[in-house]
Amino acid sequence: MASTQDNSKNMSEEMQHIIDHARALVDATSGELDDRIKAARDALKERLDSSKSRFGEIEAQLLEKVKAADELIHIQPYYAIGGTFITGLLMGWFMSRK
Repeated sequence: MASTQDNSKNMSEEMQHIIDHARALVDATSGELDDRIKAARDALKERLDSSKSRFGEIEAQLLEKVKAADELIHIQPYYAIGGTFITGLLMGWFMSRK
């Protein structure tokens, strides 16, 4: 679970960097007077806002599903072990075929 939280934290930080760079681009073009630049700037700003909210929703859903899977594995560990074992056998069998 700690590894999943680390991955989620890394992904969240990376998305925040992308959003910061895009916001810096919007701010850098704020003094431009061309209509095309204004339209592109407004579109980028709108997409940034929508993607930021959508990313938050996706992150919340992902963490919810990870917690549910973690609970299931703690409640029924033998099913998880058996499923992993069968999957490993099938993958080994498929990879050993020529």
